Amino acid sequence: MASFADLTSVQPAPQDWLVWATAAAALAVVVPRGLWRLSRNAVTIAHEGGHGLVALLTGRRLDGIRLHSDTSGLTVSRGRPTGPGMILTAAAGYTAPPLLGLGGAWLLSAHRVTLFLWVATALLLAMLVMIRNAYGVLTVVLTGAAFLLVSWLTGPEVQSAFAYTAVWFLLLGGVRPAFELQAKRRHGGAPDSDADQLARLTHVPPALWLFLFHAVSLCALIGGGRWLLGL
Repeated sequence: MASFADLTSVQPAPQDWLVWATAAAALAVVVPRGLWRLSRNAVTIAHEGGHGLVALLTGRRLDGIRLHSDTSGLTVSRGRPTGPGMILTAAAGYTAPPLLGLGGAWLLSAHRVTLFLWVATALLLAMLVMIRNAYGVLTVVLTGAAFLLVSWLTGPEVQSAFAYTAVWFLLLGGVRPAFELQAKRRHGGAPDSDADQLARLTHVPPALWLFLFHAVSLCALIGGGRWLLGL
């Protein structure tokens, strides 16, 4: 059972086979379309959480977050409809999952497994306060409960396996949404996507914002992957 002392302690480094196995497990739920429809809910939590966190950090008022069963979401904040705060808030969605994965990879590379699990639990708990629909509450509670139970009740080996799988999932799963958005826009869909909203706010073409989303997710995957693999 974990204790508060574990937050400042260093956990044993996992064996190489576990790091590769967790990467394969994360890839197995990101690539197949059927599994992705379920696992994408976790990416949506990070996506909408990114919108909400940056909205608060830039001085906007966060009214609430909704998560839907089709893996879409909506974050509503109040403040100036234009300006840096609104731009940063809109840009935070697609960049949040890979950047959270990168931060998690940094903690795991320092062997702070329990700290990562507790930080993730705290972020989910803070997000839960702002959820405004039943499905959103259910998904956040289940996700937070998984992190809490693993960090509180299991040993170092299980904690490492769970944490590495979660971080690999954020890094790998953070890449796919930008490609999905690009495909939708190619066929005339998603006219109010984050990229289109950013284009209206900045007069920068949506394609360049898509390029930013791709660049952040791929660079996070490369950098985070190198940390996890100890390269």
